[in-house]
Amino acid sequence: MLMNPKNRNKLAERVAEAAERALADQKYVSPIDVLLGIGWLNPSTLKDWRLGRVDCLESVVQANLSRLSEAMRLLRSWAAEGGLRPSETQYVTRTPGRRRLKFSRSGNAHIEQAYRTHWMSPELSERKRERLAQKASTPPELVVIVPLKAEWACHRCSGSGGLLMMEQQGPSCLRCAGLDDLELLPAGDALLTRRAKARSKRHAVVVRFSRARKRYERQGVLVEPQALIDTQREIDQEKGSAKDG
Repeated sequence: MLMNPKNRNKLAERVAEAAERALADQKYVSPIDVLLGIGWLNPSTLKDWRLGRVDCLESVVQANLSRLSEAMRLLRSWAAEGGLRPSETQYVTRTPGRRRLKFSRSGNAHIEQAYRTHWMSPELSERKRERLAQKASTPPELVVIVPLKAEWACHRCSGSGGLLMMEQQGPSCLRCAGLDDLELLPAGDALLTRRAKARSKRHAVVVRFSRARKRYERQGVLVEPQALIDTQREIDQEKGSAKDG
């Protein structure tokens, strides 16, 4: 069904405004930026989708497929007119399996690719475009939660513990999530944390909800034990060399 020309023009203006804001802020535009900007996508439902709790993004977009398809076409036209460069980005869940996130109800490969395409500013150098593309494709950090309630049950094994990871089906213990071999490095030592994370092939941020501040706050990071040992040894050696010098 074709959209009324007047309504299409209004939508084109909204898409262009949202795209221009995103481009000014971050030097690239994604379909998600536009959907957020025109008010069809709620940040909280976007978060659920990124966590793998929603089957596909289109199921939580507040517009029918016809209007959504038109908005996507308008974005591509706007990007082409502005000489923006396309860059395909990978979207995966914030879970150990790193499952690829689904955008469309149909799962059509061309539609999925269109959603994954970011449009880069033509003013950026090739090197900066590559850097932005790499950053956008970097998988989100895994997040582990310190539960506020002592009693909770893993949806897989009915077990429990001092830490959990939220999955689409509910809370999971670290054993079932495949993270129980990691060691907690409490927050406080920025240098140790940064280097241990870089050395560890797997890591996860640990957070706890603050009722007073009404937000999640970092408690530390889970890293591989050997990575922590090697990093601590490296830092101690550097300190020793500095004293000798």
